[in-house]
Amino acid sequence: MKQTNISVFVPHTGCPHRCTFCDQRTISGEVKAPTADEVRSLLREQVPVLREHDTRAEIAFFGGSFTGIAHGYMVSLLEAAHEAVMAHPDVYCGIRCSTRPDFIDEETLDVLCSYGMTAVELGAQSMNDNVLRLNERGHTAHDVETAAAMIKQRELSLGLQMMTGLYGDKPEYCVQTAERFIALGADTVRIYPTVILAGTRLGELYESGEYRTFTFGETVELCAGLLRMFDKAHIPVIRLGLHASKDVEAKMLGGVYHPALREIVESRVFYEEMLEEMKRLGGHRFTVYTDPTNISKIVGQRKENKEKLNANGFDFVIKTEQGTRLRIENAL
Repeated sequence: MKQTNISVFVPHTGCPHRCTFCDQRTISGEVKAPTADEVRSLLREQVPVLREHDTRAEIAFFGGSFTGIAHGYMVSLLEAAHEAVMAHPDVYCGIRCSTRPDFIDEETLDVLCSYGMTAVELGAQSMNDNVLRLNERGHTAHDVETAAAMIKQRELSLGLQMMTGLYGDKPEYCVQTAERFIALGADTVRIYPTVILAGTRLGELYESGEYRTFTFGETVELCAGLLRMFDKAHIPVIRLGLHASKDVEAKMLGGVYHPALREIVESRVFYEEMLEEMKRLGGHRFTVYTDPTNISKIVGQRKENKEKLNANGFDFVIKTEQGTRLRIENAL
């Protein structure tokens, strides 16, 4: 059975901070915070759709700092979600939320757990305190560590979110952030390359020339390395890049945004793995076995991977093998 999220956006209402990059209403595409009754209606409507597609879902409160919104409002949303889970356990398998690391404490976790919360994602963004300070996050890396430990202690699934290319960031800081996420026992990770939006502090810094973010090529190379790190640690990266959005495209001044970013990064991962394995095997001609779903990523956009491997003296043919991610043999 497939699994997905039914996302409920609660834009910006729970956060007193205005980070340098933040425009949650543009990112979420939502303006009005939903009422509990609107959430109930949404969840009722989704029941037959999910059943038809043989899919179960977590109800996911995203878009702001969920545990920072008014307590009564938060509880009303939790009640609506919990009712749906109890009424339709064949469809709804839990509740998740995203929040700030400094908006987690034992009392808050008591409330979340009492309504059946199954996963909490923390918008850590970076584990470098200078990057956090420059981007006016209002919390420290230690706050992330403290909140993560409390979440793990409750046996909730821990999600950690990071951004790349923030003001003052460096690729090595991103790698260090990933290393600390792994050490904290993250169950899932989201990676968001920075998108610079008009009307934000980052937008001002970018237009003044004071801030330069990572290029598209640098971001693809970096994120490919991050994917390999998390894969080696058996931590799923459940999102890479912002969702496709006309609002984001309209307000974007710079940074890295592409509707197919994940596929481009995964294609880079395949290239790196093929190059390493072909060098290890020796020779010049190879047979690459893979599941049909991977062929486009192995060949690369506009055959980029094939051309780069050819330039390194390697040629290959692809043979499909159901369920195989990547297996390479010397061609006879």
